[in-house]
Amino acid sequence: MSVKKMKKIIYSITLFTILVLGTSCNKWLDLEPRDGITKQEFWKTKEDVLAAVSGCYASLLASPPNVSDRSLLEYMFVFGELRADMVSPGPSMVNEEFNIINVNTTPDNSFTKWAAFYRTINYCNTVIQEAPAVKSTDPTFTDAALNAYVAEALTLRSLMYFYLARTFGAVPLKLTATTKDTDLLDLAKSTQAEVLNQIVIDLKKAEQGAVTSYGNTRTDKGRVTKFTVNAILADVYLWMEKYPECLAECEKIISSQRFAYVGANSNWFNTVFFRGSSVETIFEFDQTIENPFYNLLVRAQRRYIGSPFLVSDVFVPDDIDPDNIYDIRAASFYNAAFTIQKFGTENPSFVKWQAYRISDIQLIKAEALALTGDGAGALVIVDDLRTRRNAVDPNPKPIIDPADKEAVCDYILAERAREFAFEGKRWFDLLRHAKRNNYSRIDILLDMVSRTVQPTLQQSAITKFRDPNSHYLPIFQDDLFADPKLVQNPFYTK
Repeated sequence: MSVKKMKKIIYSITLFTILVLGTSCNKWLDLEPRDGITKQEFWKTKEDVLAAVSGCYASLLASPPNVSDRSLLEYMFVFGELRADMVSPGPSMVNEEFNIINVNTTPDNSFTKWAAFYRTINYCNTVIQEAPAVKSTDPTFTDAALNAYVAEALTLRSLMYFYLARTFGAVPLKLTATTKDTDLLDLAKSTQAEVLNQIVIDLKKAEQGAVTSYGNTRTDKGRVTKFTVNAILADVYLWMEKYPECLAECEKIISSQRFAYVGANSNWFNTVFFRGSSVETIFEFDQTIENPFYNLLVRAQRRYIGSPFLVSDVFVPDDIDPDNIYDIRAASFYNAAFTIQKFGTENPSFVKWQAYRISDIQLIKAEALALTGDGAGALVIVDDLRTRRNAVDPNPKPIIDPADKEAVCDYILAERAREFAFEGKRWFDLLRHAKRNNYSRIDILLDMVSRTVQPTLQQSAITKFRDPNSHYLPIFQDDLFADPKLVQNPFYTK
């Protein structure tokens, strides 16, 4: 790339950052620039579109300069881990976090804010809305390039809505950009089913335009490809209990033969998480700025530590020779003091957040196979992963009937705990299994209470968890007050 072209792209990124990322308002859906600025001064060249897409990725890692909020990554961690059983309170956990653990969340809890997700959604909406017109001002901007950029925006928007739908249930669904004051309309909530259906529509469209490769490994892992689209779609179908469709998306990734497990050795963690861009990774957040996890997990006044459940049920040591026979994932993720090391122990830390790896797709496939009658095939997948990770078998080793769907699914759920410890997936895994077949496995959540909730509050938590509405967080009170069309989630109106 020429120096002149590089300077042009850098200029465009800087302009987009000033216009879009540096502007906000006091509502949950942040504004872009004031009326007129965007179209008049920005959307002129394909470099402008690339800068706008880069801004969407940047918003995954940090809030805009003038916005005082937790990073989106921190919310993703909290939403996926705090209500589950893999983390415990650290020395600096605050009362709001204790309340979430104890199933006592209220609408004034600041950890229920969703603005970070809607900021990214709005940046994606802006790309989807504004990019097509650039073809009229830049004759070098091809249809293929336009479709690829729009596919990236559609996919990132879908990922954001997938997190919101699983966390809050019904949420506002906005598919147009907020670029000026007159665009900021009050929005009612769409049902979870409506949001998920829109995600499927968007991802199917994105698959048509997304690239298979950008020509270099780091970009292939840090930007959306067709395989990213397939991975999210497989996950969404699994949540929707559409198992044949889920299996079809998994097969697109597996049959590409572009992804494989990294060997079970001491370099596994550094290869996959620290250096990143590994053959295992389908999509990762490529950290160009420090991630928030040093303060959350590592420093002396950390807010979270690993749960004792990890030793008793997840990474069980070998009875005979624990120093030489051990799961390679355990020591990489936490130490004897239960300090969670998965995102690095240095400050600043730049360990990559793994959105999807091939192990995720294999275990999604295993779950879908088990629930469509191929328990034997599911067990082969899980046991292959366990071999690759040098997993330790309990003594005695359980014998699982392939025809017993629930036993096979429990086996898969346990392996997902080991494979994706602290990756913001555990609560969603537990809830997905619990809600299956109209909450036929509510026992999964009720049993978890004894591992997580303060003893004096356990009975109250069990009573609350029996109501499926309690499995979704409340709408933050400030967001509710700002939008008269928003209605509080039903559990929190009692």
